[in-house]
Amino acid sequence: MKAINQFFWFCAGVHQDTLKKHPTDDNKYFGIGATIFFTGLFAALSGGYAMYFVFKGDSFAGFFAVFFGLLWGLAIFNMDRYIVASINKNASAWKQVLQATPRILLAIMIGLVISRPLELKIFDKEIKERLKVSYLNNQRSRIDTLNKAFDNKYQIELGQLNEARAQRDSLTSGIKSDRQKLNFEIFGNKTTETSGVMGYGPYAKRKEAELATRQQNLDTLSANIRKLEGFVENRKQFDGLYTERLYTGKQLDSLTSIAGFADRNWALGQLSFNTNGTRNETTATAVTFIGLLFIFFECLPVFVKMMSSRGPYDRSVENMETAQIYNSEKDRDYEVEVVDGVHSTRVETEIERKKRLLRQQTTTNSIQ
Repeated sequence: MKAINQFFWFCAGVHQDTLKKHPTDDNKYFGIGATIFFTGLFAALSGGYAMYFVFKGDSFAGFFAVFFGLLWGLAIFNMDRYIVASINKNASAWKQVLQATPRILLAIMIGLVISRPLELKIFDKEIKERLKVSYLNNQRSRIDTLNKAFDNKYQIELGQLNEARAQRDSLTSGIKSDRQKLNFEIFGNKTTETSGVMGYGPYAKRKEAELATRQQNLDTLSANIRKLEGFVENRKQFDGLYTERLYTGKQLDSLTSIAGFADRNWALGQLSFNTNGTRNETTATAVTFIGLLFIFFECLPVFVKMMSSRGPYDRSVENMETAQIYNSEKDRDYEVEVVDGVHSTRVETEIERKKRLLRQQTTTNSIQ
């Protein structure tokens, strides 16, 4: 416990030798240090998770995730430690508020940065389902775009094919009707267009000849249709219409498993809305409150430091700072006096040297 206490005191940025003299403040700074430590720990997990998706698929993804996670966690830990340690409890309440305001704003920004990757992990299943819907809709839209582009590009050929098919259907229907009439004529069925006399008469022969001609026309038309269909099929193959298909379940699972940080972040934002565009209040509230939880957790050390009363440790620190300031001022006075004294001695010494030189010159001139 002694080692743990000292570690969390270090995290809180306190002067441990002074704090040991005032055990009543131990728990307060133990809690502040623990909060700062776990904030840095969450930051490390968040940064590592985000970096893992940046390098996902790379053989060194795990290494980069661990390295960046530790680096990011240490950076946030150091920043939080500075933020908390820099709040002066010996100042007035309003001055403490002014000191804490920019630090709270910075803590909010840090909380937002930390919370996002962890939110991605918390809503991992929902994000994957939303990504599947998005990928499927994008693929469907791509296929529709390709089909529309193909229809515009080969509008004349497709028009000719549709017209030929309509003629074939009409001709087939006419041949079928005429063949039935021919059968009625041969077997003596009386209708408005048949004689009702059984046998293979002139009318039946003429009708059979017409059917043969129309059947020949139908065969020619069908051959032309097959040529047009073959041309259209080749063009579809060439333009890649057959290579684009709606994703299967396995393909969607594979795509969501390799989705990058940007796609997952977009999907997390879309969870607040239903597929029809209406707002999903339940999910939106959950995402918001999880983000606020991390923001509050990040701001908690600052709030604890501000709400805590001024204890004996704070007074001792103030006294130490006052003594150190006084000692520093005395050191400054000492250095100033030394410099002044040395300066005076240097001036007097230089004056005496100049006088000696002047006397020597005067004596030499008088002898000459």
